Amino acid sequence: MPTARDSPPTRAGAPLADAPRRFADADEMARAIFDAVGGEIRLALPLGLGKPVTLVNALTRAAAADPSLRLSIFTAITLQRPIPSNDIERRFLEPAMDRLFGAYPDLHYAQMIRDGALPDNIEVSEFFFQVGTWLGNEYAQRHYIAANYTHARDVLIAQRPNVVSQLMPRDGAQFSMSCNTDISADLFAMRRAGEMDFIAVAEVNDALPFMGGPAVLDERELAMLLEPPEQFELFSAVRRPVSDAQYAIALHVARQVPDGGTLQIGIGAIGDAVAHALLMRDAGRLAPLWAECPLPLSGDETGPFHTGLYAVTEMLVGGLVALFEGGVIRREVDGAAIHAGFFLEARDMYETLRAMPPERRDRIRMMPVSFTNALYGADEAAKRAARVHARFVNSAMQVSLLGDAMSDAAKPGQMVSGVGGQFNFFEQAFALEDGRAVLTLPATRRSKGELTSNIVWQVPVTTVPRHMRDIVVTEYGAADLRGQTDEEVIKRLIMIADSRFQPALLAEAQKAGKIAKDWRIPPAHCANTPETILGWLSPHRADLLPDFPLGTDFDATERQLLPALTRLGAAAGSKRALLGLLAASVTKPPHPAEEAAMTRMGFDAAPSLFEPLQARALRGALRAISDQTS
Repeated sequence: MPTARDSPPTRAGAPLADAPRRFADADEMARAIFDAVGGEIRLALPLGLGKPVTLVNALTRAAAADPSLRLSIFTAITLQRPIPSNDIERRFLEPAMDRLFGAYPDLHYAQMIRDGALPDNIEVSEFFFQVGTWLGNEYAQRHYIAANYTHARDVLIAQRPNVVSQLMPRDGAQFSMSCNTDISADLFAMRRAGEMDFIAVAEVNDALPFMGGPAVLDERELAMLLEPPEQFELFSAVRRPVSDAQYAIALHVARQVPDGGTLQIGIGAIGDAVAHALLMRDAGRLAPLWAECPLPLSGDETGPFHTGLYAVTEMLVGGLVALFEGGVIRREVDGAAIHAGFFLEARDMYETLRAMPPERRDRIRMMPVSFTNALYGADEAAKRAARVHARFVNSAMQVSLLGDAMSDAAKPGQMVSGVGGQFNFFEQAFALEDGRAVLTLPATRRSKGELTSNIVWQVPVTTVPRHMRDIVVTEYGAADLRGQTDEEVIKRLIMIADSRFQPALLAEAQKAGKIAKDWRIPPAHCANTPETILGWLSPHRADLLPDFPLGTDFDATERQLLPALTRLGAAAGSKRALLGLLAASVTKPPHPAEEAAMTRMGFDAAPSLFEPLQARALRGALRAISDQTS
């Protein structure tokens, strides 16, 4: 892509200023922006990490203080550090908040939405939520806009934005869109072509990696620039430990990825586990695990990566960077081994990108999602040639026995996150020769002490419809659903469901007349239990399958606490489960790190007759976890 140095940039056909107006004071710059657009700002903000928080807060303050001003914000993934919902969460999170999540400032508009105090002259709409953040919030739920990621740009353009603002690092007179080329790169390209008219303003933050190629802007493309006296710390997405079920899922997925192919994976523990499994496969270390698997395996891709993979993804995640650094991702397309639309990760990934020599970092090329998530257009032939043997790996919350997937909602009307690009990658998988969409989910979930199946007869909300069912993977195996009859789809999904729910699922399907009355679950699939997975993987957890394959910001004591807190959280709301933990605190031997863990949580190290019930329950959770692993 030509840079501003190649030819003078234009806005609606007119030359831009030689240099942006520079401000050190955010409130002064906010007033200047309102003045420049006549008191009404229709603000396009990037999703996630690229929000210029200092400037956005100043714009919000100005509008809140003056009802004659109007501020409309269109964005996604408003990042918020977690707000503890109970005393146990507070004890765990508050002492480590900055270390875990970064000293990231609160966005004032988010605080106002939480408090129900957003004034009438400020409006905020998002097309994707930070997962779970806005459940139950009426304002956020009412103003959610459902849009595939590739369509979000056009939804934004329909809002007629007159200000585009972003957080950017700089290199001399050049700036980088860094973590958010996703929609912004297209907006700037359209403005250069005279198809849009907006003023672009930026806030400098040099903690962001300076990504090259299409991410680069000349300073003349910016009307105003905030150079704050202090730059805020970037948000860090905390990595969770990888469970046995998540590792089992990854081991099944790793057999589906062909050498020389194309890869996309998402954020989270399953994505981390898939990346780790692919690295272990390349090193030839998974053969014993697969040989010992007590469950039927599918997929023949088990050898090392001689050609290597190419990655095209909306989200650049730590797993993809680890695969790039480990040499698995190395097949290049137009000089890049990875094309990505945005990133949001743990701080060590930002540091890895910043530390790379520029020529190596340029092999990770940030692009608009109109490139990464879409196949069709003028460059379709080149995309088809590049995206061979594509495997797009994403997560779901529930899958129906007929193959519908629910990935973005908890129940009708309550959005957990958003469709994002998931449907885009399913669409590509079906349009590409030998492309496959791999949907992952644990077979069960536990909430308030109740265990439920994630494979169900019907899902309450559909994210991916059944006519695009492809490959579904749980810890119990991979079900290839593409092109199969409804009856065969039901059989294959029941065979990877948890055995505690298989009879009820089969009865439901038989009642609906969708499966033969005399069909029985094959014996090889009748031991789908956590104990089977534990017996398979536990001998290898220490040497091959670490809790945090990509690293962690949790300290040693916190790493001991995490499984106990998970057990305690799952028991909440269940009197029977909580009584079980209280009993474990008396009947089971102490956890090896019990004293340090209890002290870290602000409780007495040693048990006593009069310690609070929540301390007793936590102690019981620690002892129950220790007893399981001893």
